[in-house]
Amino acid sequence: MDGIRFAFGTLTVLPVRVRRWDREAARAGMLWAPLAGLVVGLGAAALGGLLSVLGAGAPLAAVASAAVPAVLTRGLHLDGLADTADGLGSGRPATEALAIMKRSDIGPFGVVTLLLVLLAQVAVLDRLYGLGWAEGAVGAAVAGVTGRLAMTLAARRGVPAARPEGLGAAVAGTVPPGAAYGVGALCLLACAAAGLGLGEGAGAVVRLAAAVLAGAAGAALLLRHCVRRFGGVTGDVFGGLEETAATAALVVLALGR
Repeated sequence: MDGIRFAFGTLTVLPVRVRRWDREAARAGMLWAPLAGLVVGLGAAALGGLLSVLGAGAPLAAVASAAVPAVLTRGLHLDGLADTADGLGSGRPATEALAIMKRSDIGPFGVVTLLLVLLAQVAVLDRLYGLGWAEGAVGAAVAGVTGRLAMTLAARRGVPAARPEGLGAAVAGTVPPGAAYGVGALCLLACAAAGLGLGEGAGAVVRLAAAVLAGAAGAALLLRHCVRRFGGVTGDVFGGLEETAATAALVVLALGR
């Protein structure tokens, strides 16, 4: 329960009290991170699906599904994405780049990245809801799970923290690689199985599995670059990984549709 509390208390704004902040609780929390993503994704799916069924139109349903995760995290992951973009885009040495990321303002790289990512998310969800409310709802839920799975994988041992303090330092290197990949396999199977409910046969199953893999791969590339540039991960990097994975998963879901 401490791990579940840690996951929901740090990755969402849901009223969950985190009782322990030690490394053991952090490890369990990061293993449960995809569950928090599922809850956020289901919230996005519920609102988007409801608007779609009520005839509000695919564009409005898409905007709603993209807005719910931002609301349920107070924009924390979007802020992390923007800060990571500013740090990487600055071209400065690691120490200076990390200082840029700690500033409260958002620079031009962050603004452009936020705009493009949110546009991509809304565009894909619009396409999916245009195919049917179930398509859009499943897409929103899978994106939520995939985004948090990227955090689980980034918290595995061997990935250092860029700073000695902060959420990134609290969770970095806490998850055994085998456990991280095991959670990844479970998420892959669960998301692929969701395709059976769409009534499209094996095509939907393969497409959803490919979306999860693409999200994990996209986040892995960003993680590798951040570790090389910053010397490790930070809380902002975790947020950037979540948004990157979720967006990559959505893009794959729209391909060929």
